[in-house]
Amino acid sequence: MQNHFELFHLPQKFAIDMAALDAAYREVQNQVHPDKFTNAGDTEKRVAMQWATRANEAYQTLKNPFKRAAYLCELNGVDLQIESNTAMPREFLMQQMEWREALDDSRAGKDISGLEQLDNDLRMARKEKLAEIGTLLDANDYTTAAQDVRQLMFLEKFGEEVQAVFEKLEG
Repeated sequence: MQNHFELFHLPQKFAIDMAALDAAYREVQNQVHPDKFTNAGDTEKRVAMQWATRANEAYQTLKNPFKRAAYLCELNGVDLQIESNTAMPREFLMQQMEWREALDDSRAGKDISGLEQLDNDLRMARKEKLAEIGTLLDANDYTTAAQDVRQLMFLEKFGEEVQAVFEKLEG
């Protein structure tokens, strides 16, 4: 079975051409669109639907940098060990603790500007982490990239928490 990159005829790299991904996705979707199979048998319709579903899943994975990074690690035999490996570098954990404190302070003080600063810091950290991951993946260092992907997962989750506090405070 083809992997997601092969399905869309893209190089198996972290840095991908989004326009090429979009075009390839549309091409695959056009080939398997249900309208093309209105006079087909049940088996052909089912196969077309399976391809459409697979194309959607592949597109969503490759479009999202976090999912694309995780997928590349797994494709190259590196298990992310998301459940079992929660070990993180000390400085990363310290940063997490500082951010958590800032979030608690902002929530307690209903401090929107403090939240905005935290959100900005988090966006920058995610952007830097993604750049690091991209460099590691494109250099075929999947093991180190997997550690960074786990860190990015923490950042993504924390970002969701920050957004939830924003929504609560803004009513």
